[in-house]
Amino acid sequence: MVTSQSENLQKTFVITGAAEGLGWAITLCLAKKYRAEFVLVDISTEKLRQREAQLRALDVRVRIYTVDLSNYLAVEELVESLRNEYLRVDLLVNNAGITHRSLSSQTSSAVIRKVMVVNYHAPVELTQGLFAGLKAASGCVVNISSMAGWMPVLGRAGYCAAKSALHQYFEVFREEVRNDGVSVLMVYPSFLATAIEQNALAGDGGQARHQRSTVGAVRSPEWMANQILTALEKGRERWFPKDISLIGAYLYRLAPTTFLKQLRRRFRMELGTTP
Repeated sequence: MVTSQSENLQKTFVITGAAEGLGWAITLCLAKKYRAEFVLVDISTEKLRQREAQLRALDVRVRIYTVDLSNYLAVEELVESLRNEYLRVDLLVNNAGITHRSLSSQTSSAVIRKVMVVNYHAPVELTQGLFAGLKAASGCVVNISSMAGWMPVLGRAGYCAAKSALHQYFEVFREEVRNDGVSVLMVYPSFLATAIEQNALAGDGGQARHQRSTVGAVRSPEWMANQILTALEKGRERWFPKDISLIGAYLYRLAPTTFLKQLRRRFRMELGTTP
């Protein structure tokens, strides 16, 4: 849980995928309320520099790191740099993500591996690497997961697997570090209007060309960022959307055959079928 800006002027907030979409919305939401040094991590140097300038114009302390989180050596270098620079980490937001829109049988192992590394391995490695700083600050780890971690979504098998792994790891991690004063907020959005879908991979590693299928309302990143801040301030451990995707998650557990039948109808585009 984060505290008000008057309580501590030396906070450190680390946010991945921070240059646009939900990551940038979270950054702005936090910057309006908390005095901290913001460490922004993203793959785009140009966008990071733009965000750095915007924050400095608001008199916000900021450092930027250009990192490809699918490269484990780059993640190791980032962790080493941050450990040398910051003795405490009050907030780590594992927001960066990547998805694909392609059938399992038509998706290369390289795409599955990349999706798993960015969505699962990188958050785990960052959290492990920065744990001493998190413990020193009684900090919080926020993981942007997905409702796809709770139920199947056709055309996104690798993404579903990565988000499921993220969920299981951090549910265990939270209990193991509870006595160390480190907290974990798992966030499970449904569909958001962010670049993750615009940049979705095709099965061959190129850009997916067909339009995505959705379930429930498509929310703005600003709306989601405010929901996350509220959950943080209330000390919540999990956040779920109150829409049809949550109903779908319950239906999948109670009546999986019925759920999957409905899913095939709604996601017929992913299957290459017509009504």
